Amino acid sequence: MSVFQLQPEQQRRLFLIASGVSTAGSFAGITAKGWILMDGSADPFLLALNFAALSLPTLLISGPAGVRTDRVGCERVLVQSQWALLAAAGLGALAIPLFEGMAQVVLLLSSTLLVGIAGAYELTARNKYCSILVGPRQLGSYLTSFSVVFNVGKLVGPPIGGWLLAATGPAWALGIDAASYLLPIASVMFLLQPDRSREVRSTNGNNAGLMSAWRECGPTLQGVLTLTAVMCLVGFFHPGLAPLIAFDVLGGKPTDLGLFTSVLAAGSIAGGLVLQRNSAKFSHRPFLTLGGFGMITAIAQLGMSRSPGVGFSLAMAFLIGAGTAGLLSSCNLITQIGSDPVIRGRMAGLSQIAFLGGGGLSGLLVAGVVVASNLSTAFALCGGISLVVAIRWISTSGQKTLDPIRSA
Repeated sequence: MSVFQLQPEQQRRLFLIASGVSTAGSFAGITAKGWILMDGSADPFLLALNFAALSLPTLLISGPAGVRTDRVGCERVLVQSQWALLAAAGLGALAIPLFEGMAQVVLLLSSTLLVGIAGAYELTARNKYCSILVGPRQLGSYLTSFSVVFNVGKLVGPPIGGWLLAATGPAWALGIDAASYLLPIASVMFLLQPDRSREVRSTNGNNAGLMSAWRECGPTLQGVLTLTAVMCLVGFFHPGLAPLIAFDVLGGKPTDLGLFTSVLAAGSIAGGLVLQRNSAKFSHRPFLTLGGFGMITAIAQLGMSRSPGVGFSLAMAFLIGAGTAGLLSSCNLITQIGSDPVIRGRMAGLSQIAFLGGGGLSGLLVAGVVVASNLSTAFALCGGISLVVAIRWISTSGQKTLDPIRSA
């Protein structure tokens, strides 16, 4: 149901803006939750558990989310998941004024878990929704624009969260997180008019499952997903342990956490812009692209392990943000434009399993290393392993090219 008649370009821009507002609110809420947990216990396992609650549901949920998106339609799943995100984020906001101590922690973690479940459906549906909002020739560029907008939201969200924490307390930050989902809900329901005839839905049966999409996508995309999963399992731990890293590098104030995460996000924007301007060239050589971004992250992690000062640490954080954003955005771009339209929902689900599932496990593993030794050792270990993995994939598969992009 469309209330206003917007031009196609206006609709595309509105969808980007609405997603950016939602992302900024979400990261304000993530910053608030991280600081609450850090302030209450300073336990790296609790911080890792919070990120795991957000990311690990993708291991179980992204498959069914992709199957449902391909079967019932991306627009329907997108709206339903955004309402679910609103409710889950609202639960976290209610935890602050109504509960204290362990009850508050449990409710915050429960809110994060529900956000992770709903977010798996939302991201899967949103990726496929882009393919009916823009034409086939614009899809690659539009997907990379989404990555840039997402990272801009990551940039402005943490300082907003930090400032709100310092000025008014965590309830406002979590409340804004919940309210930020209203704009994308209203946009999709009342303002956007995608070309629904472009969507190809799957039918019930053996060929509608996740494993069917894995088999159909071919060896190149299977390799892309495998490399992304390995790199994230080894080195994508900084989102969950950001409060601990910020405390070690800068200090324990909410604004310190906001500054650190904003530097990460600024690097993410840089990585996203590089990918956006070179999307065709980079997607043509997928393993060279993924391995290159992985090497940037690995070298920066090794730098963090021997940081001589705050300025150097922030520079390394910038590179970590650029490398990981490039890796994740490249995986998403390549798996979407290189797959048949009928399996794009499930390919988005497989991408989420690769980077968020791997990242959730990475946070828990690295938290164990931090407890057993220290943060510098964790950075050195993960950076060294990541560098070896990236170099090996580049040397063995760097010359491989993506199969011809199929018609959308």
